[in-house]
Amino acid sequence: AERPKRLAELQAMAAIGQPHLMRYYDEFFSALRQPIAQVLLSADALDSRSGYRNAQATLDELLRRGVIPVVNENDSVAISELRFGDNDTLSALVAVLVGASHLFLATDVDALYTANPHVAPPPGQPPAEPIREVADVCEALARAEEAAAGGGGSGSAWGTGGIATKLRAARLAAAAGVTTVIHSAQEPGAVAAVLGGACD
Repeated sequence: AERPKRLAELQAMAAIGQPHLMRYYDEFFSALRQPIAQVLLSADALDSRSGYRNAQATLDELLRRGVIPVVNENDSVAISELRFGDNDTLSALVAVLVGASHLFLATDVDALYTANPHVAPPPGQPPAEPIREVADVCEALARAEEAAAGGGGSGSAWGTGGIATKLRAARLAAAAGVTTVIHSAQEPGAVAAVLGGACD
């Protein structure tokens, strides 16, 4: 079927999909005997101090009760002018809300790279190398945005798809003292390893 184009259609599809998404989460966590809860946030709800503190109190209470909140944007009612825009930004805001020590961004690579590690470098260019620690996230973000604006594409340094949104999330998290880790979604053990003190 063709993807809907009208906002109302897209939001209706988001509403239809939410129960199915939560069913997958529920099945997975039920196998671990871990209770979960669905929390749908909207940017306008966090735009006021009262809304921010209310969301914070709800998340804190869930965690106090040993319940893992599954947080998503409330796509079915959000308006385009007031959206988080991407899951990386949303996850950074949630990390700040709950006072997390770390923000883990799972992706298709195991680290931030100097170029897209999935494609061969252009002639004369060195292969992509992992960047294990970013000293200045603002500088890294500026390079990523510059590469994207200049058509940095798949083979150019900092031009890989989605890296700018992750760096924006890292900048937001860093402002609140939260450490961001970019890791491969195929290696869930990386979370425990980092929390255990691993640096690579």
